[in-house]
Amino acid sequence: MTRYLLPVLLLICLDGFSQIPDDALRNAWFVPNGSARNMAIGGVMASLGGDISAASINPAGIGFYNTREIVVSPGFGFNSNRFNYRGSDSAFNKNSFLLGPIGFISGGNTARRNGVSNAFSISFNQLASFNNHIAYSGFNNQSSYSEQYLEELTRDGANYDAASNNYIFGSSLAFRTYLVDSVNDASGNQVGYRSLVPVDDGINQQKEEITKGGYYEISLAFASNTKNRLYLGASLNIPIITFNQDVFYKETDATGNENNDFNYFEFRQNFKSTGVGINAKLGLIYRLQSSIRLGFAVHTPSLVTFNDDIRSSMTTDTEGYAETVSESSDNLNSGNPGNRKYNELTPWKAIGSVSYLFGEVEDTKKQRAFISSDIEFVDYRGSRFYSLGDLSDPLQDAYYTELNNIIKDYYKPNFNFKIGGELKLDPWMFRLGAAYYGSPYSDKQLKASRTLASGGIGYRNHGMFIDVAYTYTMNKDVNFPYRLNDKPNTFANWNDKKGNIITTIGFKF
Repeated sequence: MTRYLLPVLLLICLDGFSQIPDDALRNAWFVPNGSARNMAIGGVMASLGGDISAASINPAGIGFYNTREIVVSPGFGFNSNRFNYRGSDSAFNKNSFLLGPIGFISGGNTARRNGVSNAFSISFNQLASFNNHIAYSGFNNQSSYSEQYLEELTRDGANYDAASNNYIFGSSLAFRTYLVDSVNDASGNQVGYRSLVPVDDGINQQKEEITKGGYYEISLAFASNTKNRLYLGASLNIPIITFNQDVFYKETDATGNENNDFNYFEFRQNFKSTGVGINAKLGLIYRLQSSIRLGFAVHTPSLVTFNDDIRSSMTTDTEGYAETVSESSDNLNSGNPGNRKYNELTPWKAIGSVSYLFGEVEDTKKQRAFISSDIEFVDYRGSRFYSLGDLSDPLQDAYYTELNNIIKDYYKPNFNFKIGGELKLDPWMFRLGAAYYGSPYSDKQLKASRTLASGGIGYRNHGMFIDVAYTYTMNKDVNFPYRLNDKPNTFANWNDKKGNIITTIGFKF
């Protein structure tokens, strides 16, 4: 079983809980959702234009519009997860509704001045869905979830009162339920802590995680068209992020020994996060020749303000040592969740693109086909967390500085590749596409990638169009049940296969 030692940040306790590098990746590494046309061609849109998805990719593409258009894009997703944790396999499915872009675009082929026309759009899009079900289990005689609490209390030199009251979403629950207990010398003085989990003899571990929510974006895009050759565009975007996570974790004594002071412990946690932010996207498309288009776009980092709530509980059965004891953060926090507010800066992105159109003419109905490709550069190391305004203090600043340094070491920049095409037999269109998203992890032991294959059809006639797309995404990733500083960390290899059906219905007027 491969193990990976991650430098874990356990510097100080902020409101009893803190971020981990995974929080940065959740809002940066995903296959963005779009219109059915856009998804059917693999997400390629940086040099094509003429689609509402251009507002989220290269807003210069809005400049191709000569009419007004209303668009809606409902969808449905099928998610099949496969896990291998320490040699044990498991599988779980999760299906959910999806929402592609909904919006309005307005462009004009009249009122040109000096050969320039303008277009704008307003749209709402679910870029990513967080609805998922993660579950795996396995046998472990190397480490225990409880050791992260042992590390924290030992590192801080926590006394009895601190261990009981200062870590109410984790270590204090473990201490109060005797999962972690104090160690005293011959004189009765406390000299340290120990975990009651018999790791060397082996334990059965189980993790289940159910997540909900999504990454949404409101986009206001503007573009200009100069003599049907140069298209310039910009969009102002408001990301809205919701994330709800329910975690269940359990360790059970695998020996069956009823006299070793450990039977099982269960840990439950509910984490809710909401964020609202702002970003900008800038782009251009240039017709090098009548049939060749070049595109370039830059996405600025999103500055997002988050508000998080957390609740935790634990039950531990130490048999004859203390029997079964339960504790919760609500009991230790007057029934209230823990709350944290902070800012996150997501990575920036640059996109280059080229398209070749067969039979390129002004009348789009007479165009016959196109092939297009995009290459994206994303610096996943660029995610940053910051204290929120007046709540800033030296301890928080030091915490976020160290967290950001870990993110720079843990992740790396990478390229994403997309290719797609369309065959047009008016009024029908047939589309295919593919995309590859490389690993964001700097360590090669963590195998991760996302590969997409897609196809679809479209129908356009009398100012109305219907597009349907099916995308099949194969994801490889890893999931850590917990992280330790003084031992190699174990993780589950995660293979996730997603099938999405997107339908886009539009009306021109």
